[in-house]
Amino acid sequence: FIFWYFPETHGITFRIQINVKVLLDTDVLLKLLFHLPVNYPSTPPDISVNSDQLTRAQCMDVKDKLLEQAKKHLSEPMVHELILWIQQHLKYIIKQSATVCNEKTTLSKGTSTEDGIWMFLLHLDHMRAKAKYVKTVEKWALDLRLTGRLMFMGKIILILLQGDRSNIKEYLILQKTSKVDVDSSGKKCKEKMMSVLCETKVQTQHKRFQTFEVKEYSTLDELQKEFETAGLTTLFSEFVPPLLK
Repeated sequence: FIFWYFPETHGITFRIQINVKVLLDTDVLLKLLFHLPVNYPSTPPDISVNSDQLTRAQCMDVKDKLLEQAKKHLSEPMVHELILWIQQHLKYIIKQSATVCNEKTTLSKGTSTEDGIWMFLLHLDHMRAKAKYVKTVEKWALDLRLTGRLMFMGKIILILLQGDRSNIKEYLILQKTSKVDVDSSGKKCKEKMMSVLCETKVQTQHKRFQTFEVKEYSTLDELQKEFETAGLTTLFSEFVPPLLK
């Protein structure tokens, strides 16, 4: 496997790529990201899973299974054990994922619950490489089935995300660990100045966004109307005006 590590102020991030044989003539390249918090291994790592050969749902299943295994190894180093475990069990997870997917297609759409939908409001300090940065955010939102808005108003940059909470958490890992922007010298860099302003379940009075859109507003009133239309007047008044100070 390929191995990198990046020291972080809040822990360490490992990027690992492994080829896993799932059939006699089929290999799957797994791209794993482990973010180890400062109190690891007492706290399990955050994990992100990507693979060009697997669907987004299958990647999420692999991630969930790895997190389940991580909880069994608390207080002891576990990254190597998790890698060995996924090499042995990936083919079974893929097979199980396909079975569950087929079962879900027979269920009524009315069985889906709104209780699982969460909303996060994020604030970015700046974007130097704006075009590339915006394209990356749009791709992550699409890949993780997240909806909402990337909003620009003067120097204010906000990202409003709606979707499955675990998917939003994975988005946050990508946002913090990927080189999405450039520094003042033009060198690629990670996002160091993102803050989570709000994290809450979507309520009945909140509008459910159907897509993820990038929008620019010329005045604060226009931005406020966007929030009001979405039933988020309180969210706006609590978190947005302080950003102007």
